[in-house]
Amino acid sequence: MSEADPSKKRPLIPFGELIALAALVVSALGVWIAWESSKPSGPTQIVEQRKRVPLALRGSVDDRGETLTISPADPSHALESIVLKIGRSSIEVGSDGKFDASQIQQTLKSGGDESKGTVLRLPMKAEARYVEDGVDRRGGGNYVLRYKWEGGGLFGGRSLRLVGFSRA
Repeated sequence: MSEADPSKKRPLIPFGELIALAALVVSALGVWIAWESSKPSGPTQIVEQRKRVPLALRGSVDDRGETLTISPADPSHALESIVLKIGRSSIEVGSDGKFDASQIQQTLKSGGDESKGTVLRLPMKAEARYVEDGVDRRGGGNYVLRYKWEGGGLFGGRSLRLVGFSRA
């Protein structure tokens, strides 16, 4: 009776192979679900977008204080024009950003009673047109022009010298 009875048949697939086959099917199903969920559902969005930088202006005066050059603080901005409003007067500055002390002197009309060499402040509003990333934009703000009067005396006229330009 120790011999196997030929009438009893062995199963076609052993139990261990059934478990391995089930694991293979479950694994394939998991891979398919992950692949389907990774497909883009809509248009691709740019993850990192450059933020718009507000316009900030800075000024540099030549050695003798006769001209001031205004330029954007951010190198990605390209200046088109600036209008400087001083009270009721306005000075138009081109894309190079340069203007002369004589333009300010004409706006102020006279030297006033200010003492020679004292640095004075002139509030102004700057309205600029500029280009950022190929798009025309407008910006500006309140700024302060620093200046002083030089010369004068018995026979000479007074002249205005620019000292600096900064945000108010």
